[in-house]
Amino acid sequence: MNDALLDTAESLLGYSFNDRQFLSRALTHASSADCRLQSNERMEFLGDAVLGLVVVEYLHATYPDLLEGDLTKIKSSVVSRRTCAEAAIELGLEGLLVLGKGMGQSERLPASVAAAAWEAAIGAIYLDGGLEPARVFILDALRQRIEAGIELGHHHNYKSMLQQHAQRTFNRSPVYAVLDEQGPDHAKCFEVAVTIDGRQFPGRWGASKKRAEQEAALSALQTLGLMPPDDPRPE
Repeated sequence: MNDALLDTAESLLGYSFNDRQFLSRALTHASSADCRLQSNERMEFLGDAVLGLVVVEYLHATYPDLLEGDLTKIKSSVVSRRTCAEAAIELGLEGLLVLGKGMGQSERLPASVAAAAWEAAIGAIYLDGGLEPARVFILDALRQRIEAGIELGHHHNYKSMLQQHAQRTFNRSPVYAVLDEQGPDHAKCFEVAVTIDGRQFPGRWGASKKRAEQEAALSALQTLGLMPPDDPRPE
């Protein structure tokens, strides 16, 4: 891999490598490697773990009032393949990948290839400089997305959404009922289900009755096809 390409990659990543072999490996797609062990796949695996750690650590430290379920939803959207691909494309990183002939002839690379390259770049930075430069790289790319996800989450009033749908479609209001409760008084959890026009939807647990009602409303919206199903790592 020539120095000019590596110079460009360092400029895009905003990081100067002590050992450019890490960067070279991060830019080597399996289609161009003599064997898969010489491609960026292992580095992608490492970068994915570093990405998750940095995002979770940032969410935990920055938003102390959010419950675990809320943090999980934000984290899942931020570290999705789609988001990683967008970050790679914004940098222009996919244009620097060393690809095999078949891949190079494609007009547009699959999003998964771009996402893998971005995660591999994280792995390369981590191996070369440790966690701190990797953290800076990740948060520079994702901080605004995290904040947007938090803002969107605060406006997700699932009970209100379900109320509007139920009134419009069934001319009925949702009815919420506690199915079960567990735990000590200071940390009790509740299972709540919602019924609309005689149809009960799957119950959901929450750390408070209000939270459980929101989760139950989301369950109903998902069952009705009005919200996408939960996905821990959307493509």
